[in-house]
Amino acid sequence: MGSPLIRKFSAEDRDWLVAQHGQIYARDEGFDETFGVLVAEIIDGFLADHDAERERGWIAQDGDTRLGSIFCVKLSDTTAKLRLFLLTPDARGKGLGYRLLETCMGFAKASGYTDMQLWTHESHKAACALYQRSGWELISSHPVQSFGQNLIEQSWTYRF
Repeated sequence: MGSPLIRKFSAEDRDWLVAQHGQIYARDEGFDETFGVLVAEIIDGFLADHDAERERGWIAQDGDTRLGSIFCVKLSDTTAKLRLFLLTPDARGKGLGYRLLETCMGFAKASGYTDMQLWTHESHKAACALYQRSGWELISSHPVQSFGQNLIEQSWTYRF
């Protein structure tokens, strides 16, 4: 892998992104098909009605190979939400996740948000460690049953 570029998400990335989320989370965590449905709904909503000035998605790509994604969406005038953060297995452990997170957070700050939030699961240990190293604060954690699994859901926040 060379030095992947991080480019804006486009509608042509939709099917790849839905498929990758479904496949990776089914394989790694046993998630059922409801997870892919949720990802498709999030992306379709973004494509149909996002504020191009304050909301954006990015795709990490090396040549013709997509490697990951991250999105910044508006929760309120002051709060952005990080969504759809994903790295393919081959792209992990090379600093690309940090670059994607830095891109998303930089955009949120430049767009006038004063804070960000995200929702994840405790089982995503590498991502959670990255959030913590980047200054995010874990604000809640509780057991849930989602996507056919018993999980520990987490909410994190970051203040600029």
